[in-house]
Amino acid sequence: MSDNDTGSVSQGSQLNSEWEAELAELHQRNRMAEAMGGSEGIERQHQLGRLTVRERIAQLLDHDSFHEVGKLTGKATYDEAGHLVEVVPTNIIIGKGRVDHRKVVVHGDDFTIRGGSSESTISDKWLFAERLACDLSVPLVRLVDASGGSIRLLEMNQATKIPGYGYAQGRRPDLLGMVPVVSIAMGPCAGLAAVQVVASHFSVMVKETAQVFAAGPHVVAPGIGEHIDKEDLGGFRVHARGSGVVDNEAESESDALKQARRFLQFLPSNVYQSPPRRPCSDSVDRRDERLASSVPHDRRKPYRMRDILAAVFDQDSLFEIGRYQGASTITMLGRLNGYSVAVMANDPLVRGGAMTAGAAEKITRFVDLCDTFHLPVVNFVDQPGVDIGKVAEERGTIRKAVRAAYAISQVRVPWSTVFVRRSFGVAGAAYGPFGPANIRYAWPSAYWGSIPIAGGVEAAYRRDIASAPDPKARRDELVAYYSRFESPFRTAERFGIEEVIDPRDTRGLLCEWVEEAYDIIPQNLGPRCRTMRM
Repeated sequence: MSDNDTGSVSQGSQLNSEWEAELAELHQRNRMAEAMGGSEGIERQHQLGRLTVRERIAQLLDHDSFHEVGKLTGKATYDEAGHLVEVVPTNIIIGKGRVDHRKVVVHGDDFTIRGGSSESTISDKWLFAERLACDLSVPLVRLVDASGGSIRLLEMNQATKIPGYGYAQGRRPDLLGMVPVVSIAMGPCAGLAAVQVVASHFSVMVKETAQVFAAGPHVVAPGIGEHIDKEDLGGFRVHARGSGVVDNEAESESDALKQARRFLQFLPSNVYQSPPRRPCSDSVDRRDERLASSVPHDRRKPYRMRDILAAVFDQDSLFEIGRYQGASTITMLGRLNGYSVAVMANDPLVRGGAMTAGAAEKITRFVDLCDTFHLPVVNFVDQPGVDIGKVAEERGTIRKAVRAAYAISQVRVPWSTVFVRRSFGVAGAAYGPFGPANIRYAWPSAYWGSIPIAGGVEAAYRRDIASAPDPKARRDELVAYYSRFESPFRTAERFGIEEVIDPRDTRGLLCEWVEEAYDIIPQNLGPRCRTMRM
């Protein structure tokens, strides 16, 4: 070792000694940040049956992968000599970590400090998290547990402000068009917190613990004279089982965090990547014999569409989104031979599978998600048509159905359609786009048309039927006559359908299709000209 080298080491040791006080302060500030709202605040959180934000982050991310950003942000007090006395950390924790070894950005609210109030925090911190996710091109996960604005802010600032956050309002659509965004409602989420839940590709709320609303009961009561508790105002029955404001419900915080991890497993980190493929031990040649008789020969009898889907896709790979809203349509993520795919299907057990107003809105958001992140779609069709009746008309169902049809027509991802049974009218025409690798298969149980035979006979032969000696017999005679033309084999004769298949061959054919689909996907990577239609 040279004399110069010896001098460098000696100088370094001296620097360490000289900066000992600053390093001690750094460690002290880190400990204060980790204390969050203090032992009482943490204990209160646990008594409510809720984890702290740091415990949530630890459960969400791969072990020991979290790197916190902005840890020292907070409000400090000093003594007369300028020495640090205390730091109350800001009620937001952000940073980077990994989910299944892939990097994500996390933004978590700390309810132990001022109830996570969005106006008792430093907004630059959560705005930075959104920028960071966009700049790194990685998913953003929000752990939302925050009240809305606070009237105390007026006293603190001695002024009001025009609502909004410039960056967020200008860039949030860009964020949704670039990387997956997941939001978990883990407590009462009002105002800005509700926006953060909604402005996502997938949202989940913890049953009985989380509520989502534009304004809570204390604002609603004096505002419009409505007295209501927070669960009835914005609980899971309102949103995860009704409005569709939140996609899924969770039994516990751990369940919600698992759902977030699972959702991300199907998606690429950003729009410049193809969705990930996972190892698969389920044979592509597996034929489930139950599929041959899964659809009753009697067209009036329903069946369980989810059983069909479970028999076709990779075992235990299906993850349902929005089960309890727009329930006549099933939307799932799943896998074929390890490849990520999106799954749509009609559920004949709910409104016969018709396109209701809720189903149309659900379809629009789902296909936008698929198109944004290049997920090939498989659609299992048993569509009797747009929902009808007075209630359906009052809900503007036909407008929403046309909007869903337009959303489907605009997608660029590969699409495959399996006609299981019915496909009629406007909704029946919206079975898929005429785009890349749009392959259509039909089961022998399938039939289609512009109008169902029974209704068409009633409309076209109303006077003939009414004047017949036996109106019912005449009607049945006409229905039997026209029903002969509904056979999918007749359509196949004219190449109106590419293939009529044995239902047991469905998995093998789709596994072949998905490989072709993933050959096409790289040609269309990148952002779409539009982003998610919220």
